[in-house]
Amino acid sequence: MQIFQDNGTGLNASYDFGVGENMSLGLSSTYALGVDDALDADFGDRFDVRARFNANLGSVVNIDENFDIYPGLSFGLKNFGGHLGMRYFFTEGFGIYTEFNTPFAKYNTDRLTPDEKLHNQFTVNLGAAFNL
Repeated sequence: MQIFQDNGTGLNASYDFGVGENMSLGLSSTYALGVDDALDADFGDRFDVRARFNANLGSVVNIDENFDIYPGLSFGLKNFGGHLGMRYFFTEGFGIYTEFNTPFAKYNTDRLTPDEKLHNQFTVNLGAAFNL
């Protein structure tokens, strides 16, 4: 049973590059693992890549200099969506993050099959953050 996502879990990797004090651009990619055996999900159904824009508000909310909160938009292979993320760095190079993602506009406007829903639903990401 999946708690946050129907029909599977996955791996997510993203890279954001600061283009100003409070803005960043980046790429994000997700691959769905643990997909329900009843689905006929091939590589194209399991994989997604997105271009991202973030508004980094850590210095605006000023909770802690190591804390950042960032709402953003993403334009991917499966949909146009938004996200809200938070990260905290324990050291200059290592921290943790969580991110909530939701689609705003799905490219397939017909009724989605369960395998098409893998990347077209609300998801939660948890993980490690590295400052390269």
